[in-house]
Amino acid sequence: MSDQRVMIVDDEPPARDRLARLVDGLAGTSVCASIAEAETVVDACRSHQPDVVLLDVEMPGIDGIDLARRLRRLSPPPAVVFVTAFEQYAVDAFELAAVDYLVKPVRAERLARALERARNRPLGPGVTLRSRLGERVLAIPVSEIRALIAEDKYTVVHFDQGEALVDDSLVTLEQRFGRHFIRVHRKALVARRYLRGLYRDADGQERVELDGCNCRPPVSRRNLTLVRQALDDKPETELPE
Repeated sequence: MSDQRVMIVDDEPPARDRLARLVDGLAGTSVCASIAEAETVVDACRSHQPDVVLLDVEMPGIDGIDLARRLRRLSPPPAVVFVTAFEQYAVDAFELAAVDYLVKPVRAERLARALERARNRPLGPGVTLRSRLGERVLAIPVSEIRALIAEDKYTVVHFDQGEALVDDSLVTLEQRFGRHFIRVHRKALVARRYLRGLYRDADGQERVELDGCNCRPPVSRRNLTLVRQALDDKPETELPE
């Protein structure tokens, strides 16, 4: 799985530097951008495609609350974690569906919990992949996708209503939605939330089972440990919505 990409937004250089050190000290995370000017954040998100934005609330110009509203309109929208010295904004933060709200000075273990929460955040129904069949365009909610399988020049999308083709490569899709999918094979990504089990077929090939899908993608040897870990990490009570 690729690193969780974190963007830091704070107008104070010492605060940005401290958060960057904390993020870099956590396994599986990396800073993709560190930004001081709130006005540039939306364009920077389009360029850097962060998974998470660590967002200061009180900044010159656009404040963090208004900026979070703008970030929600991106596709896909990054997870937002507010980082501020002021607790009075917590209600506004959670009304905006912020993943977490951290009070400065941020402790490493508290940041780690917030980033893990962001990693497990489900995608909203508004985030879609577009499949074109002749003149017909189908918008497939990413939250309903079970598997993405590379075939020739296309990627086959297995979702709850069947199958469709998209032009996007697996590499591109993994970069955009890596926190929601796990690579099980060089030609296959599967949705973490629908991952149900692992078995060996009659030919000795390891395969994954997915909730709500007859597709059984193969698992390569190099990805077998990662799949087992993902299954071990799933809560026993988790069910697809």
